[in-house]
Amino acid sequence: MKHALSLRLIAVLFMLVASFENSRAGSSAAPSNNPSGSGNSALMGRVRFEGAAPAHTRINMSTDPSCAKAHAGAVVSDDFVVGNDGALGNVVVFISDGLGDRSFDVPSAPAVIEQKGCVYQPHVAAVRANQKIKVVNSDNTIHNIHPVPANNREWNKAEPGGSTIEESFAREEIAIPVKCNVHPWMRSYIAVFKHPFFAVTGKDGSFDLRDLPPGEYTVKAWHEKLGTMTQKIKVVPGESKTIDFVFKASGRPIS
Repeated sequence: MKHALSLRLIAVLFMLVASFENSRAGSSAAPSNNPSGSGNSALMGRVRFEGAAPAHTRINMSTDPSCAKAHAGAVVSDDFVVGNDGALGNVVVFISDGLGDRSFDVPSAPAVIEQKGCVYQPHVAAVRANQKIKVVNSDNTIHNIHPVPANNREWNKAEPGGSTIEESFAREEIAIPVKCNVHPWMRSYIAVFKHPFFAVTGKDGSFDLRDLPPGEYTVKAWHEKLGTMTQKIKVVPGESKTIDFVFKASGRPIS
């Protein structure tokens, strides 16, 4: 009887010791600010426009009735997309320096550019070097996609309605003008990067660059009409850093 009681006491003591050790190990783990646990950081912020926004340019599609019929009302250009509180869209925000000789896998999924209503959607696209670009013609008329790069191979392809073509760019370039030789009002831009740390702002002007390795970087914001702004930053492991860019009406950016 005494022997059985001793064994039960020993078992209880063993469980108490084990529970204490597990609790101590759990409480000693430092909390992480990075949900991925990778030690990488995040860079986010907003791009704004200060001053009176330029008037939108109305697009005349009368030369191709099928284009005009695709729209219920007037069509305006997307070169200035200004939202609430001066939020500026169609700005490419990217890391321009600081990544060194790091290399990154190219996405297997293609980037998609659509020709719809005889306009390019999106107006500003950002892709990786050597990533497939799928150009879709959703219209009932022929288009001619014609990028005019300075640092890549130029291509010029006719695309009948309902068809798709695939192409790519081998080298980094910010940004490549794209036109349509059939419809002269069709203009867009494609920014090409050798790394994944870039974003194109929407109507709210926001950007979010995730999984950025800790380090010191040059960050740029590019707009087709307003030019380029530059900031220097430093991010530490697990940090979520916020910066803003402000362009002004004169065309000269301010920080």
